[in-house]
Formats: sequence, C-alpha cells, structure tokens
Amino acid sequence: MTKRVNRVWGSLSLALAISTFVPSEPLVAEGIEPSSPRWEKAIQAFEASDKSNPVEANSTLFIGSSSIRMWKTLESDFPNLKVINRGFGGSQIIDSIFFASRIVIPYAPEKIFLYAGDNDIAAGKSAETVLKDFRLFATMVHQSLPDTEVYFLAIKPSLKRWSLAAEMKKANGLVAHYTNQVENLGYVDVWTPMLEAAGKPDPALFIQDGLHMNSAGYKVWAEAVRPFL
Repeated sequence: MTKRVNRVWGSLSLALAISTFVPSEPLVAEGIEPSSPRWEKAIQAFEASDKSNPVEANSTLFIGSSSIRMWKTLESDFPNLKVINRGFGGSQIIDSIFFASRIVIPYAPEKIFLYAGDNDIAAGKSAETVLKDFRLFATMVHQSLPDTEVYFLAIKPSLKRWSLAAEMKKANGLVAHYTNQVENLGYVDVWTPMLEAAGKPDPALFIQDGLHMNSAGYKVWAEAVRPFL
C-alpha cells in the first residue's frame, strides 16, 4: 500500500506545529494496564461470540470506544464487507492495546479502524500521549500483522466536550502527520464534516447527551470511511 494522503484541514499554525513534531520516545508496551477492570466482562463476551461465530480472516475490524459500540448500522453501511465491531464503551487507546492479543491479532483483519482518544483527552491525557499510544497500538499490530492497514478515526467534535476541542484538534493533527509518514497507516477525517459552517459541532448529528451520535452522525462517518475501503 502506498502512503495515505490525508485530507487537509486545520489552521496554518497547527500545520506548522505538527510539521516540526518528530516522535522520539521509545515504544515500550511493558506496564500497560487497562484504564478500568470493567472491560474484562465485555472482552469475555467478544471471545464467547468468537467461539460460536468464528471471525473470517481478512475482515475489516472496527474497534474502540462507545462511538464504535453504538454503530448499529455498521454492517448495512458496508454491505459488501465482512465487518467486526469490537467497541467497548468508555475505553481509551491503552485498552485496545492491552486487549489486542485477544480481540485484534487473532482476527488477522485486512483493515483496522480505531476510534479512541476522545475519552483519553476527557481523562486529562495530552495530545502527545494520544499520538504515543496510537503509535504503540499500530506497532503492536504490525509486529504480528505487517500487511494490515491501520486507520485512526479522528477524534470527533462534540457538543458535550467542545471545551476540549483545542487539545483534540492537536491530537488529530499529530496523528494525521504521523500516519502520512508510515506505510499501512491512515487517518480518516471525521472532524471536519461534523462541523457547521460556523465551525462548531452540528447539533443535528447527536443524540440528547450531546456526545454520542444519531443515525445522521453515523452516515457522516460511513461516508468518511468509504473511500478507504
């Protein structure tokens, strides 16, 4: 696969900031722990499902937090694909790293779309930590599955977390810049199409809590993902 060309977005100042950022910290998986022990029940449920309905190799895996878990139209949005939904609500990137040996690597997917980072920023993590954790996730996948394409679904803008928008945009920019340099990585911009003309989240895309999306929101996501399939 050739290096992906990411869609241009954001301000010139952001572009300049990410162009000078070169990750140098080593990728070390030791000491990674899940953000909460509550995920174990969800992971066991996935494993039980895998035993009764084995996953086909070369499928397309969607993994991450509640925005993936609540994507109920995933199969109908991509009817020509074998898709796997492994969203567990409230999770962060480190959770997908921690459980990768159980709900990622065994599937040998052709493509992986990760949505995480939203809860990371909300928990106080920096944009740089989001990048570091995504790098670790992608590296762990490619150690076992070097040909699998790994895509980062941009952290979405939301009404509830709009106060965190600056850090989220920074994280998106860092990840987009990084994926554009590495083979078999990509960045899917769902941030831009979820904004109104005034530059704020479109309320028509969200359910009442202002954080999670309705069917219109998922339609936007499906359209953003489709070109990468």
